Amino acid sequence: MTRDDRPALLALLVEHEGVRLKPYRDTVGKLTIGVGRNLDDVGISHDEAMMLLDHDIDRALGGVAATWPWFADLAPARQIVLVDMAFNLGIGGLKRFRRMLAALEAGDHATAAGQMLDSVWAHQVGARARRLAQMMVEGTI
Repeated sequence: MTRDDRPALLALLVEHEGVRLKPYRDTVGKLTIGVGRNLDDVGISHDEAMMLLDHDIDRALGGVAATWPWFADLAPARQIVLVDMAFNLGIGGLKRFRRMLAALEAGDHATAAGQMLDSVWAHQVGARARRLAQMMVEGTI
């Protein structure tokens, strides 16, 4: 098989396997995604994981920037905090931190950090919340 034959193989595999954008169980019970990628036995490579992460960061960053126009005026460390939280919680989850967001918009970083720590989320993620709250207060990574 030559490189020129690859498009025909790709088309045939897509026809036979289909394209599934969410995980599913195949006919023998293996967790599968995409075009027949067997996650149970094959998983994904480190490069694939980093590619997915890069796309997920873009989605979280775009969502935060589109939702809160004042985001662009924050120090980079505080921007990172919001994107990290959006990555973890989704934009909808981050929107529920109304007092934190109001404090942050007002420039009250200590109150914003306190609101982060006074949440169910902080208890769920532990050290992550403490580190992000410290970054929020200090404005450094």
